[in-house]
Amino acid sequence: MEWLTCIKSAIGYIEDHLTDICIVEEVAQHVHISPMYLQKGFQIMTGYTIGEYIRNRRLYNAALDIAGSADKIIDIAYKYGYETPESFTKAFTRYHDASPSDIRKNRYLIKAFHPLRISIVIQGGAKMDFSVKKMAGFKVIGFARNFSFDSSYADIPLFWDEVFKKYAQTLYSGNAPTNETEQAVIDNRIGEFGVCIDDIGENGQFRYMIAGKYMGGNVPEGMEIYELPDMEWARFRCIGPMPDSMQSVNTQIWKEWLPGNKEYELAGRYNIEWYSSAGNTTDADYQSEIWIPVTRKA
Repeated sequence: MEWLTCIKSAIGYIEDHLTDICIVEEVAQHVHISPMYLQKGFQIMTGYTIGEYIRNRRLYNAALDIAGSADKIIDIAYKYGYETPESFTKAFTRYHDASPSDIRKNRYLIKAFHPLRISIVIQGGAKMDFSVKKMAGFKVIGFARNFSFDSSYADIPLFWDEVFKKYAQTLYSGNAPTNETEQAVIDNRIGEFGVCIDDIGENGQFRYMIAGKYMGGNVPEGMEIYELPDMEWARFRCIGPMPDSMQSVNTQIWKEWLPGNKEYELAGRYNIEWYSSAGNTTDADYQSEIWIPVTRKA
């Protein structure tokens, strides 16, 4: 499905199922795309995670129901997916800055949140620095952790900090490895890749690896191996200090390159961040890349 059509279809599906939809995977299944890709693109294009969008739309519609009917607040809470009146009142009051009883007395306190309408102007997608290459499958090894779609933007950098402080800061300062794990970090250049893998099958989560290309040998406790298949990859070059340069290119991919792309569409359930070992990540000429698996349109 063409990318812009995919996002519009996802919004339409959410609106049609606002009182019964509960997971990102259900929306992704409707538009035939990986939940990870859908969540990432949706957030970049709209400024909201899918969870935030559903929550805000429900709380707005709940306020309209409260103000426009005599239905019990507990029934309205259950209608919009809240298991207890207390959890509903807490979320409702936080969003509207007014309680359900306040809204029933004065509908002008309602904080509006209307359905999103997606329109886009393609400005620079064709001028992006990228190449499409067919690559043989390869294995990566590294540290993996599951992340929530809703909080991954904040949590993944903390994961990098944790791993860097524990291993890389010492090892890449020239100190010799002292155990099997440190040896694997050096031998496999762990930290060269950040790999997003959408294979968990759990509500609102995906797997992320701080990884390197697996060169063989033992797999220390606490590390994992993941095998990527033969694929065509669209590889987008990023120049400049991190994370701004990569975030800027990432936004261009989802807002400019994918919408209306006549040649390629998304494939697979993963994407890769590549980080150069040359230079400092704060340098103006630091190089990194974003790799996205694609397939040529029929």
